Amino acid sequence: MGKIILVTGPARSGKSEWAETLAIQSGKQVVYVATATDNPDDQEWHQRILKHQKRRPEDWVTLPVPVELSATLADAKPYTCLLVDSLGTWVANLLEKDEFSWENMVTELLETVELVAADMLFVAEEVGWGVIPAYPLGRKFRDRLGSLVRQLSTLSETVYLVTGGHVLNLSILGSPLPNREDAGTFRSQDS
Repeated sequence: MGKIILVTGPARSGKSEWAETLAIQSGKQVVYVATATDNPDDQEWHQRILKHQKRRPEDWVTLPVPVELSATLADAKPYTCLLVDSLGTWVANLLEKDEFSWENMVTELLETVELVAADMLFVAEEVGWGVIPAYPLGRKFRDRLGSLVRQLSTLSETVYLVTGGHVLNLSILGSPLPNREDAGTFRSQDS
């Protein structure tokens, strides 16, 4: 299994830039897995995508993958570093899926991630730090993304939080939550 790294944080925090830095440092061929689809009718969105594209080195391969993330990861070569940007957009692309279908897709993704020989960097937005969205679709998005990020973090070798232009290595600074079965054996780093 390759390295799994999760980079999370709020909007405009620098999380994508940090993930790009880590991809370069991997020394491997980088495959940028873009979950967003361009919409020329939405100029603001189009400009965001162009900004991301201009930052990438020319030798990076870009794969547009709005939905079939598991299949793309399963096809990865061991000598590559996949940078998936972003999980929030992937979740948004699948909001119309019913709960059963969604859970199956998440299970398939997590099982695939555990088998991939390539290094993988995942960028994910932190969305639950504010008020609870007043509309059902917003709550569904927040809950699905939050749960996915938490599950992926348990598989990740390193989890970074990027906020305010600063990078925090949560794998060093924090402790993962225990499984419910192990809750009685949790010890903080200060214990």
